[in-house]
Amino acid sequence: MQEKLKQIKKSFGEEIENVKDRKSLENLETKYLGRKGELTQVLKGVKDLAEDQKKEVGSLANKIKEELSSQVEDLKKSLGGEGEKGFVDVTLPGKQVERGHLNPLTIVQNELEDLFVSMGFMILDGPELESDYYCFEALNIPRYHPARDMQDTFYIDKKNESGEYDLVMRPHTSPVQVRGMQKYGAPFRGVVPGRVFRNEEIDACHEHTFDQMEGLMVDKDISVSNLISVLKELLNNIFGKEMETRVRPGYFPFTEPSIELDIRCTICGGKGCPSCKNSGWLELIPGGMVHPRVLEYGGVDPKEYSGFAFGLGLTRLVMMRYGINDIRLINSGDLRFLRQF
Repeated sequence: MQEKLKQIKKSFGEEIENVKDRKSLENLETKYLGRKGELTQVLKGVKDLAEDQKKEVGSLANKIKEELSSQVEDLKKSLGGEGEKGFVDVTLPGKQVERGHLNPLTIVQNELEDLFVSMGFMILDGPELESDYYCFEALNIPRYHPARDMQDTFYIDKKNESGEYDLVMRPHTSPVQVRGMQKYGAPFRGVVPGRVFRNEEIDACHEHTFDQMEGLMVDKDISVSNLISVLKELLNNIFGKEMETRVRPGYFPFTEPSIELDIRCTICGGKGCPSCKNSGWLELIPGGMVHPRVLEYGGVDPKEYSGFAFGLGLTRLVMMRYGINDIRLINSGDLRFLRQF
């Protein structure tokens, strides 16, 4: 049996020299030291030896087992490997895991929501498939208004009981103005970020699907100065500096009086480019005092309350902030574009 033990040690030594990977080492360990391994079987046979041989053979067998086990553990450390027992060289460079990236539209929207919440505004949402009533009628937009024209609005091919097309993909977030007042009454402060749809010719400045942020504040003694103050705070916060702006008179059926707030084009610096239609200014935020009839549609008494509303071009604001000269990039899903943010 002593000769058999020495032969096992010799065979093990020859085989371990050829081990180059962890899997081969595990197989070798199982072959000699496993529950049914060659050395294990010899150790089980020690009990059958004569008393004078047990001590000598047992001592040799345990010594060889310790040697073989030690060689196995040393080789495990040198090979490294997977699992909890494997050696990990912490000095080796790690494998870089690519991070996800938020769309710049999401980044700016999150910042605006935080800003308006700090000013006491609620963040509201509304349906993208909206009724003609909330998109137009409740906003004081008569049927002869150009916004009703199917060249601007996506109408759903489904008629109501009167034989009219009654459902549209909302062309603006303004319907939530009336829905918000109907639900919460007055006083009221709320903003509505969301996706809108228009039947536009697609180019660097126009998309059929883009994002807006509607804002509405209804209370007693609200004036245009309140509106301009909030809009300037919004712009200064997003751009991180005081922006050059101008206010022009405008016209919208749902506000009276109406204004247009423009900013100096951040892409060309006011020199003129396709994004600002070579004017040096970008029409960014239309707004005004809420028309009394819109307040009535929302269930608010216009004799007691007044309010302002604005419709921020969220997608266009993103373009101005980051100097993006093509609106189509924002919804393109191009990872090369998103990795910049």
